[in-house]
This record gives sequence, structure tokens and C-alpha cells, in this order.
Amino acid sequence: MNRNNMLQQLQQTSEWDIVIIGGGATGLGAAVDAATRGYKTLLLEAYDFGKGTSSRSTKLVHGGVRYLAQGNIKLVMEALRERGYLLKNAPHITAPAPFIVPVYKWFDKFFYGVGLKMYDILAGKLSLGKTQLLSKKATLEKLPGINPKNLKGGILYFDGQFDDARLATDLASTAAKHNAVIINYCEVTALDKTGGKINSVSFEDILNNVSYTVKTKVVINATGVFTDDIMQMDDPENEMLVLPSQGIHLVVDKQFFPGENALMIPKTDDGRVLFAVPWHNKVVLGTTDTPVDNISFEPVPLEEEIVFVLQHANRYLSRQIERSDVRSAFAGLRPLVKQKGAKSTSMVSRDHTIIVSTSNLVTITGGKWTTYRRMAEDVVNNAAFAAKLPKKACITKTLVIGNSNAGKGTGFLQREYALTDDEIVRMTQEEMAMTVDDILARRTRILLLDAKKAMAMAPHVARIMAGVLAKDEEWINNQVEDFLQLANNYTI
Repeated sequence: MNRNNMLQQLQQTSEWDIVIIGGGATGLGAAVDAATRGYKTLLLEAYDFGKGTSSRSTKLVHGGVRYLAQGNIKLVMEALRERGYLLKNAPHITAPAPFIVPVYKWFDKFFYGVGLKMYDILAGKLSLGKTQLLSKKATLEKLPGINPKNLKGGILYFDGQFDDARLATDLASTAAKHNAVIINYCEVTALDKTGGKINSVSFEDILNNVSYTVKTKVVINATGVFTDDIMQMDDPENEMLVLPSQGIHLVVDKQFFPGENALMIPKTDDGRVLFAVPWHNKVVLGTTDTPVDNISFEPVPLEEEIVFVLQHANRYLSRQIERSDVRSAFAGLRPLVKQKGAKSTSMVSRDHTIIVSTSNLVTITGGKWTTYRRMAEDVVNNAAFAAKLPKKACITKTLVIGNSNAGKGTGFLQREYALTDDEIVRMTQEEMAMTVDDILARRTRILLLDAKKAMAMAPHVARIMAGVLAKDEEWINNQVEDFLQLANNYTI
């Protein structure tokens, strides 16, 4: 998966069956789905694959315990099925993970115990393990970092865990393996029409400052929180569809929460779930649900969000976390679909929505990583119908993602700061990493694990990349300066 090769392939196709705008979870999933059906598929991403929301999740593949409490059985069942497919199809970057809900009231042990037993039942044959009621002693043994005050016991259940940005890269390579053309740093500038129907897409390769126009039969808009920008490019009269919500995560050393079991608090002050999840030899704490007006590819944690997560984590952990203990803080934006009557963003459904315009722009938004495959299947079905493409069945339920020879857990359980010169070269040549940020934030997760460590590594990474990309000293200096400015927002 080499970018120059992709640009060459781009010019060898006179007309595409499907052009996909957006290289996050849904767009990449759609590219895999469309390409494996045999459709001529082009994906354009304005920045890097997974640059936005799709690299900033809680790293969980889950059915959604909270949605069960809300009574959304349909969404939970769909998510549990998709969780099972993903763990089977990408074992090298996914794993079952044990979670424990600590309980402080006897009624809660019964209430959450029954709910999580139902979670098992709904998962059926794709269940990852049986829910168990734990005594206080057993809970303290399995959660050695938990505060024992007023603890009555706990409930052990199982969900999935993964590396989101690595899955995005593997989806891109899988789509490319099946003849899709996938190009990052290509910004769509216009949707061109004949007779009211989109028949071509104009875009700019922002790395080389070259403009292109490609013919297509249909366009899929999978741009997440930027959905409305593309919809208004199609029709300036379109109403705003997306209600952006920000969620943050704080990353700390394992000494604050030792052990291998994750912590789940079902209800915080704002109605969200609080997690403390072991990940890459660190612990991820989160998350929040804050409505935001301004959207960007680099959202910054708000002060009130940082305080909220620290205060809630410190209620339940025996060792208190100070601001200075936080290794990295990152924020992501959720593309929630506006709903009448929702009092807060935490109450807005995480289900997905598809809209087909009269011009044949097929927009998909909402959803979450766990259901990306089903979202992709639905949107490709709609796009194929709109464009009158030959009907072909979806095969992604059993499709191996990425390198099937990688072995279970090898990519997911990588060494904490592993990054050799050879790996930097390979990621640049074969995984389309074009900036220092691409390497340190998404091809590896060092920026999200330890921002200061990533900042220290930036000059060396830039120099190795420059050798591969034939860049000069000015490019190296600009890359380092840009990355240091970006990474500073991950420190608090």
C-alpha cells in the first residue's frame, strides 16, 4: 500500500463504480465491502486514515451495556453480533477483555447482575465468557487498585478490546489487497453534476498540490463529524444533520490501576459510563460527553472534562491520580445524529443513519466502531441500488482483516514504545504514513500513550521518513515543529 502507486492506479481508471469520501471506520469498512464485491472503488481521505474520531475511541469492541439499560435491545444485539465477527476476523489486534462492575449497594449487585446476564444471553454463541457475581474479597483480588470503602462485591463480565487506529490501517490495506484505490491527504473540493446527478468528484492532493477530477456512478459520504460539509457541498439548502459531542480520555501508568481486569462504572454524574481500561501497558480513563459547536481534526480536552474524569476516577481508585501523573490526554468527536427530545448528547442514540439524496450522494453517519462492518454493508447496499450497479452479495462477515499471519494478539499487545528504524521505513513505504504524526499517533500509539516521549522521538522519526520520501532539511524541521505543536495539546 504505497501512496505513489495508488496515485498511478488512480489515473488508470476512466470511471469508478463508487467513490467514498472519508477514511475513518465507516469509510474504510465501506471500501473493503465494495472492493470485495468487485466494484471499482476509490476512497479519498482529506488527512490520514483514522485521523479524527476513529483513532480516539475507548479502545473497546462492545455491545453497549448502557444501551441495554436504555432498552435499545436491537442496537445491543447488532453490536454483540458485530463484536463477535470482528474478534474472529482480526484476532491480531483484538482480544476478549474481563470487566468488573464494583457494587456499593446490595440492590445494585442484583440489578446489574441481571442486566449483564442478559448481555450474555443476547450474545448467544458469540459470547466471550460467562458473567459472574463476585464477593468483596474476590473483587478486591481482581481489582487491586479499587478503593475498598463501602464495597459490597462486584460483577465480572466480558467484552472486546482492540487498537482502533491499527484496525483502520489494516482495513485500508485489506481494501487495497482487493483492488480498491485508497489515498490519504486528498481533499474533495466539488461534487460535479449532470442533469442533477453527481457524475464526477474533484479533489486536491494536498501533499503534491495537484488537482484531479474523476468520474463516478455514485458517491458515499462517510466523513463523520464533517458529514454536513459534504451534504452542503451537494446542496447548500441541506439542514444540519450532525450533533457533535466530545469525549476525552486520560492515560496513566499501570501503577494507579494494576492488574489485567478493566473497571466499569455504569453511571457517572452526566449519565455516562466510566472506564479504567488496561491498554498497551498503560490505563485509559474515560470518557465524557460534551456538546461542542466547533469541530476540528485535532479537538482539545476541555478543562472541565479533565477535572470530571480525574474526580470520578479518584472516587473509585485507592491511589489518587494528580494532573502531573497523566501521560497523555486525547479528545475525539462523536458524529451523533440530531434527535428531537434528547435532553443531552449522552441520551442520543448511537445507531446509524443513511440518507440518499436526489443527486445520488449516499450519506452515512452515527454509529460506532463496533458496528462499522454492518454500517458499511448497509451503505454499500444503498449506493449500489442508487447507482444501479450489478447486485452482489456482501462477504465481510467472515473476511480476514489485515495480516492473517500476524498471530493472535501480536499487534494488539505490542511493546510499549517499540519503534525501530526499519519499522518507520516500512510504515512510510507500505502503510502510507506521510507525516511524523501519522507514525507516532496512528501507525504506533506512542502519542496517545506518552505525549512527552513522542515529542522526544519526533526529530529522529522525521529524519528517517525524510530519507524514504526524499525530503530536505526544511521538511524535517517543519515536521518536527508541527508535531511538537500538536503533541503539546496532549499534555495537561
